[in-house]
Amino acid sequence: MIGAVFIAPFVLFSATSGQLADKYDKGAVIRFVKNFEIAVMALAAAGFLSRSAPLLYGVVFLMGLHSTLFGPVKYAYLPQHLKDEELTGGNGLVEMGTFVAILAGTMAAGVLVKAGPSGASFVAFACLAVALLGRLAAGFVPASPAPEPGLAINWNPFTETWRNLAIASKDRVVFHSLLGISWLWFFGSIFLTSFTPFTKDVLGGDENVVTVLLAVFSAGIGLGALACERLSGRKVEIGLVPFGSIGMTVFAVDLWLASRGLAPSGLKDVEAFAREPASMRVMADLFLLALFGGFYSVPLYALIQSRAEASHRARIIAANNILNAVFMIVASLMATALLKAGLTLPQLFLVVGLMNAAVAAYVYGLVPEFLMRFLCWLLVHSVYRLEKQGLENIPERGPALVTCNHVSFVDALVISAACPRPIVFVMDHRIFRIPVLSFVFRTGKAIPIAPAKEDPKLLEEAYEKVAKALAEGELVGIFPEGRITDNGDLYPFRGGVARIVERTPVPVVPMALKGLWGSFFSRRGGAAMTRPFRRGIFSKIGFEVAPAMGPAEATPEALRERILAMRGDWR
Repeated sequence: MIGAVFIAPFVLFSATSGQLADKYDKGAVIRFVKNFEIAVMALAAAGFLSRSAPLLYGVVFLMGLHSTLFGPVKYAYLPQHLKDEELTGGNGLVEMGTFVAILAGTMAAGVLVKAGPSGASFVAFACLAVALLGRLAAGFVPASPAPEPGLAINWNPFTETWRNLAIASKDRVVFHSLLGISWLWFFGSIFLTSFTPFTKDVLGGDENVVTVLLAVFSAGIGLGALACERLSGRKVEIGLVPFGSIGMTVFAVDLWLASRGLAPSGLKDVEAFAREPASMRVMADLFLLALFGGFYSVPLYALIQSRAEASHRARIIAANNILNAVFMIVASLMATALLKAGLTLPQLFLVVGLMNAAVAAYVYGLVPEFLMRFLCWLLVHSVYRLEKQGLENIPERGPALVTCNHVSFVDALVISAACPRPIVFVMDHRIFRIPVLSFVFRTGKAIPIAPAKEDPKLLEEAYEKVAKALAEGELVGIFPEGRITDNGDLYPFRGGVARIVERTPVPVVPMALKGLWGSFFSRRGGAAMTRPFRRGIFSKIGFEVAPAMGPAEATPEALRERILAMRGDWR
């Protein structure tokens, strides 16, 4: 009942809170929410001191309202003050801080309540102290101008929610990211609400063991969230999302394997629990499941913030909060039904883990960009060690033509993995059709091209598509040599760049790949992809970006000279 009381405001008021966050300065909204929190915690203190259950139920509802108001402004605030390459790290800190706060609050409440007859008083004063500290911190929030100050508030939560979801659905990736986050809350809520019965009934641990498992789970989420920045290369890397979902399924299934057949006799304390061989495996599964949950969630939040329309960002996040609440309610109903049908908690974890795999396959089938980015990310984190230089020379916004030497069949994937912005590549039609790689290229909206003597129609279509992509503000990538090197040297650059910038004058960014010559995907010593591991694994490669050149100065000779100078002797 307490859970339902807390979640109700998310359903009733999220649409309104999103509008307020878009209409007013976010710093001012945050300070208002923290003032409201102090008033609510004063009521909570009165409720604890008077031991009034009805008053405390009312406080739970008001704290749900507090969280409903705070959520959209918290996440919409970040992209106003962080660069795109800082969004993943910023969201990682928010996620880590959230779960550490949940853990610290849970543990502190348990300690304070047990402090004898005065326990309720200690809790009352602690709540007020935390609220005051929150308001103090809110005073340091800088001004964050409203993206749509003239917005007329629609007080009907149902029509407004539907309108916001319709806006989000215009970008397929954003909309499915909302669903992906809501699925995480479905998945995670089942585990979090099962900690106590799972610990006592399956593992035979006491309430202190419950706290330890909660701490392990929270640490996993926090570390996973913080690790996202390093793993993503300081950009919004949605390739981590499939990686996270795979780990969530693997360790949910292993948690079932580790805990099935256990027959506890009495309740063990932490020391006795830790001596059980099965306990370490259970704790490892919970930690790793949560760690991969962090890999899954942080890029999705960062993606929504970076791609959602700035004028509707807070309202889209508010709509996501409603979806989260609905998914959590459905999760609770499903778990209750399955347990009443005779499933054990470990079996419930197995069912949820398998459902996660099915949902992931469905979503990635609808939006293959997630899988494409995952393959790019996997390539440079499992096959190669990539050193990057000069990424700041890639324009943060607007159209540009990026050019690079052509060493191997995976050049486009390596560049995509390193570049903070998506690139539409122009590539030879034969490479475009290579099995497996073709999926990646098509998903990345690559443009196949052929020489005029082979297919003049395809050539003209390619230039039309390039012009359209540049007109829409995209980065377009081209390999001016027109072929993959078979001797390690740069071939003369052809005139494709000149033809493109003559029609659409845009900056031209020279790039150089280093160290791929001699790899499995290069043509050194014969046909590519015929001698596995001839360079071993984790071989070091390099990627360097030079400052952009103007359309007039980006002649084939000047570009080749610039790229050759960056590449140097490291082929």
